[in-house]
Amino acid sequence: METIHKIGRRKTAVARVYVSEGSGSITINKKELNNYFTTGTLQYKVNQPLMLTGNEGNFDLNVSVNGGGITGQAEAVRLAIARAMCELNEENRSALKPEGLLTRDPRMVERKKFGQKKARKKFQFSKR
Repeated sequence: METIHKIGRRKTAVARVYVSEGSGSITINKKELNNYFTTGTLQYKVNQPLMLTGNEGNFDLNVSVNGGGITGQAEAVRLAIARAMCELNEENRSALKPEGLLTRDPRMVERKKFGQKKARKKFQFSKR
């Protein structure tokens, strides 16, 4: 099996995943999964596509991720892994699709407008 390359995005985070056969090691930006994503919730998000398809420990994942915050990065990695699992075996799609793991989340941060404090918040009006 040759290496499979897939891209996942979330907000401004972009993840590139390289999947090859191996012992199940997950390397993110040259760090182990547990060292890069320290909380259990983020580790669960990254492992979710592998657990649903029953491929834990079958593939080595080399991930390059940049931009955004840690939650956006974890969800970008999850999307890229889910796409790679679909390319490996088309039957995995039926397990991943109902969980919403193949859908790219289109929500982005709304820009700040001039004359306002934030995107929607206004400056306080004082009557003096």
